[in-house]
Amino acid sequence: MGLLSMVFGVIASVATLVGFPAALSALGFESAGVTAGSFAAGIQGPSVASGSLFALAQSTGAAGLAFGTKAVLFVGGAIVGIFV
Repeated sequence: MGLLSMVFGVIASVATLVGFPAALSALGFESAGVTAGSFAAGIQGPSVASGSLFALAQSTGAAGLAFGTKAVLFVGGAIVGIFV
């Protein structure tokens, strides 16, 4: 593994940590709830099941990522960046 692979790993890790919350926000999962007129509003049904992907995305949009989730995203991004 060379220096270039490590650099790509760090870049991918940071991009993952920044990009994931930004993507959720862009889809309409905000801290104040689902944004009217957004993709999230378009797929939201009359009742959202606890533990569903929609519920998890909204929870993450509202409360942010837990430390453990950030660690997993960081390591996952690093692994992808190193091997790409």
